[in-house]
Amino acid sequence: MPVTAPDLLEMSHAELDDLFRGAEPGPIPDGEGDGTVVFAPDKPIAETAAKLAHLIAWKGKVFNSAAGELRNEVGPLGNLAIRAKVYRDESWFDGKEAIILDYSKTSLVAHWIRDEIREVAPGLYLGIVYWDHDKILNFSLKFPVAGT
Repeated sequence: MPVTAPDLLEMSHAELDDLFRGAEPGPIPDGEGDGTVVFAPDKPIAETAAKLAHLIAWKGKVFNSAAGELRNEVGPLGNLAIRAKVYRDESWFDGKEAIILDYSKTSLVAHWIRDEIREVAPGLYLGIVYWDHDKILNFSLKFPVAGT
């Protein structure tokens, strides 16, 4: 059975790391991905924290694969803001290929942030957020899959 976004909230940090480590990058997404913050994995507060973050702070990301960029959906209304460049490169996590979401040259408010994502199930990407080079958070992005 493929992993789902709610499953990620029940995993430990070590299990999330293993899942990311074992995944391939998958295709660079295109369109809107519904986001889930994985704030406190395997803790009772994880689901509540994810729902609260989605409600008031971050709803997901909208990718334009042809342009190699994305914008985050932020705030209660999901305003498009905080642009990033999107490309494939070596992961800071394990040195293998990942899809990089690079804010260093596109955002004044998030220039120290870098995300990396890999596809862990059809249309489901697990992400790592780095502040400078420090891993601070996981997230997921769920994209519609044709035929489902």
